[in-house]
Amino acid sequence: MKNDSKLTIPQWATSDRPREKFLAKGKSSLTDAELIAILLRNGSSDESALDLAKRLLLLNHNSLNSLSEKSIEELMGITGIGIVKAITIQTAFELGQRRRAEKVTKQRKITTSADVLELMQGKFFNLPHEEFWVIYLNHSATLLRTENVGKGGLTSTTVDVRLIMKRAIELSATAIVLCHNHPSGDLRPSQKDIQLTQQIKNIAAMLNISLLDHIIIYNDYCYSFSDDGIL
Repeated sequence: MKNDSKLTIPQWATSDRPREKFLAKGKSSLTDAELIAILLRNGSSDESALDLAKRLLLLNHNSLNSLSEKSIEELMGITGIGIVKAITIQTAFELGQRRRAEKVTKQRKITTSADVLELMQGKFFNLPHEEFWVIYLNHSATLLRTENVGKGGLTSTTVDVRLIMKRAIELSATAIVLCHNHPSGDLRPSQKDIQLTQQIKNIAAMLNISLLDHIIIYNDYCYSFSDDGIL
């Protein structure tokens, strides 16, 4: 390939074009920038799609996680990224999140905090407010259903314990896992989180329903009451 940053992708040697490289050598041969360039489709008169992709990564410390956390507005604030490119980028990350959740759902076994994170993180990713979910399981830890039981503000949400128990009985669930997000990024449980967890545990026990865990999630990270030994 010629050392000329002004060349457009069609002018590159065939082996250097992301789509042709994808077909000839497979998707694993492409760099993150090359994969993003395929999503972007084109650049501008000043830079190719690949140059734009490289700059996009550089602005995000070469981190796909950092890029995935950017809002539509933040992406559009980057020169060369319009509404279509911003939506395309976010769509790609959303599909990845849904694929991970579908994989766990098909396995239908929830036995660790990592299983919960993989199942639920897509529901919380980049949410600006708290949401509270319950995962209902049967006696063999088979997933029966996940349900949103509360939405709130930045730091708290209201949960009706009676509705959680009513739904557990309707589903014939023998175990539940609580799950909510902390938009602030601080995974430590609040005193309210601890009190609510104990309240639900006590009421569930009277109905012979086990509270297996309470998971707090922020993007790719989680805190587990059970793993920390406070459940």
